[in-house]
Amino acid sequence: MELRARVRSLAIAIAALALFGAALPAAAGAQELKLPSSQTKPPRFFERSAAEVKRIARRAEKVRAEHGLTPSAYTRGVGRWQVSFFRDEEEIVQVNVDDHSGRIVEQWSGDQVAWRMARGYPGAFGHKLNAPYVWIPLCLFFVLPFVDCRRPLRLLHLDLVVLLGFGVSHVFFNRGEIATSVPLVYPVLCYLLARTLWAGWRPRERTGRLVPHLPLSWLAVLLVFLVTFRVGLNVVDSNVIDVGYAGVIGADRIVDGDQLYGQGFSDDVEKGDTYGPVNYLLYVPFEQTLRWSGAWDDLPAAHGAAIAFDLLAIGGMLLLGSALRPGAEGKRLGLALAYAWAAFPYTAFVLETNANDTLVALACIGALLGLCWRSSATSGLAVGLGAASKFAPLALAPLFARRAPLVFGLTLVLTLVVVTLPFVPDGGLREIYDRTVGYQAGRPSPFSIWGQVESLGWLQTVVKLAAVGLTVLVAFFPRRLSERGTAALGAAVLIAVQLTATHWFYLYVVWFLPFVFVAIFGAYLERPPSQAVEQSRIRTAVAA
Repeated sequence: MELRARVRSLAIAIAALALFGAALPAAAGAQELKLPSSQTKPPRFFERSAAEVKRIARRAEKVRAEHGLTPSAYTRGVGRWQVSFFRDEEEIVQVNVDDHSGRIVEQWSGDQVAWRMARGYPGAFGHKLNAPYVWIPLCLFFVLPFVDCRRPLRLLHLDLVVLLGFGVSHVFFNRGEIATSVPLVYPVLCYLLARTLWAGWRPRERTGRLVPHLPLSWLAVLLVFLVTFRVGLNVVDSNVIDVGYAGVIGADRIVDGDQLYGQGFSDDVEKGDTYGPVNYLLYVPFEQTLRWSGAWDDLPAAHGAAIAFDLLAIGGMLLLGSALRPGAEGKRLGLALAYAWAAFPYTAFVLETNANDTLVALACIGALLGLCWRSSATSGLAVGLGAASKFAPLALAPLFARRAPLVFGLTLVLTLVVVTLPFVPDGGLREIYDRTVGYQAGRPSPFSIWGQVESLGWLQTVVKLAAVGLTVLVAFFPRRLSERGTAALGAAVLIAVQLTATHWFYLYVVWFLPFVFVAIFGAYLERPPSQAVEQSRIRTAVAA
């Protein structure tokens, strides 16, 4: 009995130490800034005073490169100081100093002062997914099943490699080198824009197996493996960024009967009410099942929502293949589409950050399914729900309204009205606009060339006008358009919208991904050329 008591006491002690150890990183992660009460006496548990730390911070290289700066010292968690250097109330340089050693551990200037996400902190976005031993195998899984060794110049090979080209920019982002990472995004976006426009206006069917050398049963097994791996990685090693946290807070406010839009949304995520009401409504069942504690903790509700959105996208891709093509060939296409989604690193990136960007992809899948089922009401509902989540899908309305404009338009408007009116704040629709679209369109950001080079404002205006022109043009031309052509032009519209954005991030890649996959995978048919051409003509005529 005595031995058991000692073992029990030891277990309790180990558990207490584990909890204490877990609490320390959480406390350090919070890093609340506090202005010390005295500039000459060290705060409690500190060895150095604010005045002493200011003298140390002045030695920093980025501080010495500036002139006329006024310093302010703050404690930042346990054993850490932050010294902010201001000019005319604007923070110009930020220096972090270790209290015990007096060593300068970080120094930031320019955009990296205001934007912590621009500093390249390890694991800030994606956690272990960024590790080469995870990222590179996913890239290989994504490409290899579709490689045809007998046709090395297959266009699909180039398309898949270019999609992975976002990773080149991502490497520099993870190093905090945003002056290099941001420009490297645009060649990839421009290629995809040109490629999807070509696929939409000049569709060409190619005879050959989409998956040349791998049995489809193996592809199905790999799909199950990838889905299991992604969900497991989310559960054991992922973080919830402010986007997912805002979804949970909004769901809690809806259930409690609080106003969704307006001041006082949250102290942790002040600008969390920047999305449409459907975004927050979709988090409600998860917040009610996996209740929010009221703090920025593990947020299981955000994990549950992100996993559910991802699984719905995979299921939607499977369904989309069967809707695009009849019989066994449709099932093969659906399996390939679902596999590509599960293997592509940036869908896993969204899942690892527990963001909400998969909602745009789901809207795209739903709109295309409605087109395949010849149901404009379904397409209108999907675009409406997507627009009431993250706004961008609204740009797809002219394209998907082609078949039955009246039915599509009425469904779209009715959807927006039904989901928006219950959440109109005291300030009316104007306040909703200011808190959502107005805020997102007007905020500055260093994550685009427009945000980094202000002199390019005129060019951004030109690109915006071109994007609007494309959105209107695809409503009328080309006159005959198949489902695959619609997907290609839908991708082009969303990419054009992203090219105009002042704030762009890698999470947005999944917005147009379902359309791109349909456009590039749907070009391959296993039937003889004569049958393929004939069926393509029939489907094009019906769609028109």
